Amino acid sequence: MAKSSTGLEENVAGLLCYVVGWITGLVFFLIEKDSKFVKFHAMQSIITFGACFIIMWVAGVIPFVGWVISLLVGILIFVLWIVLMIKAYKGEKFKLPIAGDLAEKWSA
Repeated sequence: MAKSSTGLEENVAGLLCYVVGWITGLVFFLIEKDSKFVKFHAMQSIITFGACFIIMWVAGVIPFVGWVISLLVGILIFVLWIVLMIKAYKGEKFKLPIAGDLAEKWSA
């Protein structure tokens, strides 16, 4: 893999876009100048984990049923988080169904 403008290998920077969810996605989206690979993963992280954060917040406000939904969504988010980091580290441009298309369009 080539180096990104951050000085990191593209695959490492792509992985780091997901480490703290939408926050690291935003950081890498703002600091990356050249790599379309890193910008894609940064934007996908912002969209995916931003939406997940909102869903978890809304579900957490609803008594009992919302808490159960939050727990199940939390497990799903954890698995998704691991998969996205692994795919980025392997150098794959792994696109999620909706977020990936938006990320591709908005990171160009």
